[in-house]
Amino acid sequence: MLKEKLKISEMASSVLPTRKAANSVSKGSESAFGSGFELELLNPHGFGLSDSRIDEDEPMEENWGSSRVLIEDSGSGFGFNLMIIDEIEKSSDLDYELTQNEINFEKLQRIASTGLPTGGSRRATTWKLLLGYLPPLKDAWQKVLSENRSKYAKLKDEFLLTPTQHSSSEEGSSSGDPDDGSLRREDVSNDDHPLCLGEASVWNKFFEYTQVAEQIDRDVERTHPDLRFFSGDSSLSTRNKESMRNILLLFAKLNPTTRYVQGMNEVLAPIYYVFCIDTDEENAANAEADSFACFVRLLSDSVDHFCQQLDDNRSVGIHSTISRLQQMLKANDEELWRHLELKSKVNLQFYAFRWITLLLTQEFPFNTVLRIWDSLLSSPSGVQDMLLRVCCAMLLCVKRRLLEGDFTANLYLLLHYPQVDIEHLLQVARDVVPDASSFRLSI
Repeated sequence: MLKEKLKISEMASSVLPTRKAANSVSKGSESAFGSGFELELLNPHGFGLSDSRIDEDEPMEENWGSSRVLIEDSGSGFGFNLMIIDEIEKSSDLDYELTQNEINFEKLQRIASTGLPTGGSRRATTWKLLLGYLPPLKDAWQKVLSENRSKYAKLKDEFLLTPTQHSSSEEGSSSGDPDDGSLRREDVSNDDHPLCLGEASVWNKFFEYTQVAEQIDRDVERTHPDLRFFSGDSSLSTRNKESMRNILLLFAKLNPTTRYVQGMNEVLAPIYYVFCIDTDEENAANAEADSFACFVRLLSDSVDHFCQQLDDNRSVGIHSTISRLQQMLKANDEELWRHLELKSKVNLQFYAFRWITLLLTQEFPFNTVLRIWDSLLSSPSGVQDMLLRVCCAMLLCVKRRLLEGDFTANLYLLLHYPQVDIEHLLQVARDVVPDASSFRLSI
């Protein structure tokens, strides 16, 4: 259970919802991920989609299967051939590590940090290992998965069924007779019925989470509305939204001091998608249970970022993390830090709150987010440290435009981050140093 209460302050809640409404999505369709579901874009006009974040004078990125590459010379295929060879070697190395009886965690981290190949079960299995859901010993995987999936099914029965459904389930299991789910007159007592307000009433406890469930429903409906996997009325998207709703509502009920905070759906989405497209049928069928376990593990590392009680505390919580980012930027580029802090006065909270709490899920195209998460999850120093390095690198990579901009231009730029060469950005992030004692950074 998470130990702290998660709440988003009024300042933060005004920032979080703006990303989806402000952005259109990139022209063309996203590539297929492996042999699973296609990450397909929705287009109300039917002609592909435009991305307002892409400047005409900036180099474009294109998706070549499992890699995003910067197109500098479209007339030469030499670089592309080298990239294909590199991807084949990476896939071979990863496959070898995943077949060992005991996983070499350092090697796995090193491979994942360069970007995981798509297709098969590679990314799903690697993320489960990096998040600590699967143990290093491969012989123990099946037992761990079976136990956790069984535990999740029991938790759903206990916390997500209505009292009527729960009673009917118990009645059916004990008598073996079919039941239409309606309560018999003798089942309704003065102490426990749908209108009872008593603290001990199971019905009162059930309705206590009605508003939470309604908020989750609204947010799940808004999750990546441009992608068919999450949006629309197809059987696929309907099933996916129902699974995400179950995960988020169960999380809220199991963590009564935390409950659900708006934006958690965005953090869950990459995990659920990756696990759902696993080509191993058994794993894909249990994507909901596995996603719940990994979501809890990932979120527990950043729980303080959502605590409203810590808004005025500079030593812990989101303010402490933003302060770390501020010092990191100052250590790596004091000129840029001075311009943002003293001249244009663009407070980091205006944009970094969303970057940090939502793990950059709103700042890049979805497939690019998956690539970034490969680096976040595989960082030996932890997700939060690598996240701050990436955030710092995002500022450094648009330094010229920030130095030329005023408050309005810079805030718009940072809330609508431009499309960049993601591998270059991640390399800059790896070169970032955490303090001012010594550094040498070239961009």
